[in-house]
This record gives sequence, C-alpha cells and structure tokens, in this order.
Amino acid sequence: MELSTIAGQSIPTFPLCSTDEKAIPLLGFGTTEYPFGASIHTLKETILEAIKLGYRHFDTAAIYLSEQPLGEAISDALRLGLIKSRDELFITSKLWCSDAHHDFVLPALKKTLQNLKLEYLNLFLIHWPLSLKPGKYEFPFQKEDIVPFDPKSVWEAMEECQGLGLTKSIGVSNFSCKKLETILSTAKIPPAVNQVEMNPLWQQKKLRKFCEEKGILVEAYSPLGAKGTAWGTNRVMECEVLKEIAHAKGKSLAQVCLRWAHEQGVCALVKSFNKERMKQNLDIFDWKLTADESHKISQLPQCKGFPGAAFLSDDGPYKSVEELWDGEI
Repeated sequence: MELSTIAGQSIPTFPLCSTDEKAIPLLGFGTTEYPFGASIHTLKETILEAIKLGYRHFDTAAIYLSEQPLGEAISDALRLGLIKSRDELFITSKLWCSDAHHDFVLPALKKTLQNLKLEYLNLFLIHWPLSLKPGKYEFPFQKEDIVPFDPKSVWEAMEECQGLGLTKSIGVSNFSCKKLETILSTAKIPPAVNQVEMNPLWQQKKLRKFCEEKGILVEAYSPLGAKGTAWGTNRVMECEVLKEIAHAKGKSLAQVCLRWAHEQGVCALVKSFNKERMKQNLDIFDWKLTADESHKISQLPQCKGFPGAAFLSDDGPYKSVEELWDGEI
C-alpha cells in the first residue's frame, strides 16, 4: 500500500489491478442523498468544501443526479486554483440498470462524461447485477421493467469503454462472489473494484477474502450504516461496543468505523455534508485500533442493512434475497 499526501492530509492510496491508472485514494467522498437529488442545489458548494479539506476521490452515479453538480464543482475548483489539474482527482461513476445492455453502455458513459464535463472517468462501475427496460432512470422502479441481465455482453461493453480511454478502470457494485466468478470466467479485463455495503455490523468477510485472492479492491459504501436513508438503520451508530471503543480512544464513533474499514484494507466511501464531520472523517490515518478493539469488532453480530427487496420479482432473475446475494446474507 502506498501513501500519498494530499492537501496536508496523508491519504493512503492503492494501485488498481489491470490498469496503469494512478492509485485510488482509500477514502472517497460520496455524493448521493436519498431521495436522489435532494441536495442538488447545495451539492456543488459541498463538493468544493470537500476539495478544500483534502478530499480527492469522489463517487457519483447516473441515478444519483449528482454528476452535473460534481462536474460544476470540478470546473470551479480548477478555476479557483484549488487543484492544478483534473488529474489530481479520482472520479467514479456507475452504469444504471436501464443502461445495463451491451449497446447502451458506451452511450451511457458518454452521457456521464458530458454531465461531468470530463474527458475520462477514473473508474466506471456496473451499479447492480440487474437490467431494466431502457429509457427510464428511476428508483424504486417498476417490477415489470426488470429484464434478463447478460453479464458477459455488458462486461464486454465495459471493457470497450476502457479500451477507448473513456475510463481508466472498470468494476462492479453489489456483486456476490458467484456473480464475480461469472464475470471473471469470460473477462479479458478483470474488475478492478467491487463496491458493496460494508461496516462493522456487515463485515463481508467471505467476499473480502474472495476479492483479495482475485486482486479486486473492495469499496465500502454505507460504512456508518446509512442512517437517514430509506433503508438504513441506526444500528451501527447505536452499537454499544463501538461507543465504548470511541470513548476509550477519544474519537467519534464514525471515526472508529472508518478506521476499522481502513484496517481491513478496503476503500471507504463517506458521505457527510456537514463541514465538521467532513473534517473528522479525514482524521483516521494517524492512529490505530488495538488488537483487543479489533477483536471486539470482529465478534459483533452481523446483519445486512440493505437486502435489496426492490430488485426481487417473481418474474425476474432474482425471486428471493438468497438468489440476489447468492446466499451471502
């Protein structure tokens, strides 16, 4: 693992597989809020503040409605001299399910780049292992819009996007070990990243081991339990064990969760639009959890926060939570 110093913050970076792309900062700034677009009018200023604080890795998606504000913030950051060039930033976006069809992938990426006013992404992910009828960008979506998902042909189109230089790396999101195996069985370029829900109460031990063996970096979304979303809970932020560790260390519970994620060798994606918490979330790299604290966290009972009921359908590819996650739940 390499260290890069960014705006006074020592943010570790990690070189992604199958690419000569610059290393990915292991702390990223999430730009989604549910319902999507809720903070769209203030998001540009929030992202500019994040850049001032030292964040250089930003995560967006077509469905989030945050690509355009992020693009505007990047333009402003360059104009204001907060960054010298776009190359200082690591930008991720995602292919929505209605574009998860071979012939729609490249146009979708071009649309994303247009929204962001960028010539390339650093990372482009398949958002979910699911396809919807083309033309709509909505969540939740109509069950009757779910159509068969062809991972082989969609991944071939993702590889084409990387070959054209429109994205430096490609990967997936919300994929189980089995679904990753399906991609890997035919891939010319293996996924560089799998972005999944992960926190102390949903540690993803089996998936992380599999990804490590395959050279796939795990990115953790909802590292604090996604409190405030339609599906998130307070379980992580109200966990007594985590509260005790935070008190003993003189840190916030959020910092303990992010430090724990970092010590697992994953990239954590944080999302706070509060300036003080944005600062605190960066302050996780110059201290460590003790072996006893790590052990206590490893023993916490596990419960997935987002089972993905919206993706289930009696007529679709996934009729149960077990089928969606291949039993990894």
